[in-house]
Amino acid sequence: MNFIQKIRFSSIWEKEDEFTGSIKKLIGHKPKDISFYKIAFTHKSESKVDHKGSVINYERLEFLGDSLLDASITTYLYHNLPESREGDLTQMRSKIVSREHLNEVGKDLDLVSLAKRPNSKRKFSYNAYGDLFEALVAAIYLDRGFEVMDKFIQKKLLDPYDDLQKLQGKITSYKSLFIEWCQKHHHKYYFDIYEDSGKDHEKHFSVKLLVNNEIISKGRSTSKKKAEEIACKRAYYALQDQGISQQSSTQK
Repeated sequence: MNFIQKIRFSSIWEKEDEFTGSIKKLIGHKPKDISFYKIAFTHKSESKVDHKGSVINYERLEFLGDSLLDASITTYLYHNLPESREGDLTQMRSKIVSREHLNEVGKDLDLVSLAKRPNSKRKFSYNAYGDLFEALVAAIYLDRGFEVMDKFIQKKLLDPYDDLQKLQGKITSYKSLFIEWCQKHHHKYYFDIYEDSGKDHEKHFSVKLLVNNEIISKGRSTSKKKAEEIACKRAYYALQDQGISQQSSTQK
């Protein structure tokens, strides 16, 4: 018997039947082994270990789920876009499994509400939505097999796009798009980043985006990466009249 099946979680989830019911509603099947899903929704801050001292949280399942998502989406695109070239398929897959897209899906499914951590008032980071979705995918695979997992992925990630053309037009990284545009037109760009605590208790970063020494846009968020992405998104719309648009850089 796998060590995962021996773990008891009664001290974590107060209402076992309620959790099992939530998982059944979420995946459309009754779990065969609820332990997989409890691990998928156990935050690392729980600091739980098994009888061998190995850490128990969703991170290992997240790692497995990431690879399973790639395999599922790659197979789907291969069969459903027979005229597309390798570069186009790669770009499409990247959009579907992008952190932004997985976060959106995880948030729509309200996965954080099922997760457990010591301090219930402590908020998860936004990326936790995508992390939990990947862990859930792995849990379904281990519990019910590839076919059930594959159908779940298609229903949650692909079916909302009744036409794959909608996904082809989805921008997942304004920063990458902006940098590609600058390189193509030989523009020099620069991110001027500085800490900005402002009136918030949490540390923030502000960024000024300059093109050819001219400030084009600004952004502010809780991380440098997010602030840059916000600034690039604003620059994208500000520079529409100069021909910046989404283009495939992977075409051969």
